[in-house]
Amino acid sequence: MRVIEVSSFVAAPLGGMTLSQLGAEVIRVDPLDGAADTRRWPLTKSGASLYWAGLNKGKRSLMVNMRSDAGRAIVRDLVATCPAGTAVVLTNAVGRPWLSYDELSAVCPDLIHVQIEGRSDGSPAVDYTVNAEVGFPMVTGPAGHGDPVNHVLPAWDIACGLYAALGVSAAARRRAATGEGDQVRVALADVALAMAGNLGFLAEAQVNNVQRQRIGNYLYGGFARDFTCSDGGRLMVVALTGRHWRDLLEVTGMHKPVAALEESLRADFSVEDDRFEYREVLAGLFQRWFADRPMAEVCHALTGTSLVWSPYRSFGQAVQHLQSSDGANPIMSIIDQPDIGPHLAPGSPLTFASAPFDAEPAPLLGQHTRAILADDLGLSAEEIEGLHRDKAVAGPLRRSSP
Repeated sequence: MRVIEVSSFVAAPLGGMTLSQLGAEVIRVDPLDGAADTRRWPLTKSGASLYWAGLNKGKRSLMVNMRSDAGRAIVRDLVATCPAGTAVVLTNAVGRPWLSYDELSAVCPDLIHVQIEGRSDGSPAVDYTVNAEVGFPMVTGPAGHGDPVNHVLPAWDIACGLYAALGVSAAARRRAATGEGDQVRVALADVALAMAGNLGFLAEAQVNNVQRQRIGNYLYGGFARDFTCSDGGRLMVVALTGRHWRDLLEVTGMHKPVAALEESLRADFSVEDDRFEYREVLAGLFQRWFADRPMAEVCHALTGTSLVWSPYRSFGQAVQHLQSSDGANPIMSIIDQPDIGPHLAPGSPLTFASAPFDAEPAPLLGQHTRAILADDLGLSAEEIEGLHRDKAVAGPLRRSSP
């Protein structure tokens, strides 16, 4: 599969990188000075984007002037010269007729064209706006807080990018069976709306006429919360099942106090509903046990139980853990990224016994411009030099300052 990716920001680059990690050849096409995300924070001290490098690992990079006829012709020719049954265009660029399915399928009849949009009507939207309108910021944050709280994870961008990759996979299977291409569209706002519906948030409001309230770090409908140890260390502890609950009582020695509370409230804490209803008083009991012990002792006591738990870590502490013998993870490896240098980077979280995958660095902007023009399009050295002189193409471009 050959994927021609004209993209920026999160969803489309993630979709392309996911396909690359599954074995596709992905050519990211950028304008001459790079797309809007090429200097997106976080940056290194020298000015290279860690964000861009993280979302474009394993791709080839071509820089063309997409405002020029010559630059658009290069993209069109890349699509047209794809071997039969391999062509994919993945883009979040909207309002560009020359990049549309109708235009490109005319030169590549079996093309799979995936268009990522803000909204299904073609109007713009980003993760933080669709998240706001669906309702999640009104249930995120501490109990009693009156203002909306955005979370820092672009969850809908991530889900949208993975949906785009899944759409390519489904369309490719259909193409293999029928020889026909397809036009696939996925809108960021629709992804957020679908997930809010799938998880019951919307039905709860409509069917139960319930306005869900903020509950801080508690788990809605069950028993889970963060606890603070005597030395200030904090853990998230989750008791989802009856076995989890029994192990929590066993490890903390809270059988008698909890049984007495159960009797006085006429509750049944073997049932998730009652554990949630009385979560605050239960958490108060358990907090006393955690507060009497340092973090290391608590972790030792929880290890080997069925409970699901984890200490809270900063990103820096997560890196330190990954570099330790206890925290080593096979999807992480050291890559030497141009402009950035050696650092830990993930490969695909999907692992296949048949084809192990290691992380590959992202390219420099335009790193493969000459090779793509020569090897993929068959242009001569003179033709390539002419395109450079006419500013129809460029590369490679380093993003770090001297």
